[in-house]
Amino acid sequence: MPVEIEKKYRLTKRQREAIIRRLLKLGASPEDVEFEENTIYRGGRIDLGGCSLRLRRVNGRALLTFKQRFPGKSPIKHQREEETEVADAGAIAAILQSLEFSPALVYEKRRVRWNVGKAEIAMDELPFGLFMEIEGSEQEIARVEKLLGAEAVPAVMETYPALTAQLGRKRGAVTEARFARSARKRSLQ
Repeated sequence: MPVEIEKKYRLTKRQREAIIRRLLKLGASPEDVEFEENTIYRGGRIDLGGCSLRLRRVNGRALLTFKQRFPGKSPIKHQREEETEVADAGAIAAILQSLEFSPALVYEKRRVRWNVGKAEIAMDELPFGLFMEIEGSEQEIARVEKLLGAEAVPAVMETYPALTAQLGRKRGAVTEARFARSARKRSLQ
């Protein structure tokens, strides 16, 4: 069972700029900007809590992901994550709806990935803010956090779906957090 271990931070524009400068000083280089549309479904076991089912469309690819969060109060979250690429996002969305799963949340995100040591850093921009995630072992997260000068940046315990539920706009039965059409694919600045 694959387990995802990560820590998330909300950043100001100034904090993000400082962290990017540190990443560059460390010799890290950014990957291409990814634009994502994430649809979180409700129904079945998902409604029992602690689990999520997501269909992610990113740069012409589609990924179906099941997550099950392990209980804990640490800012470093641990969760089971099963993910597979699917050939046709529209077809899998139709299959999910046929199985009585329905979209609950949709959020868009621009992401740039960086690698430092054995950790992956994701610099994310969502319609409701700037974030950074560090993914790796707990020891590697702590090491990279220090290298980036992010020890004083408060951790965010909420997931992007939870933040979307709080900060998004209700459209019928679905809560959405989307960029303005003109800003959807511009790069992180």
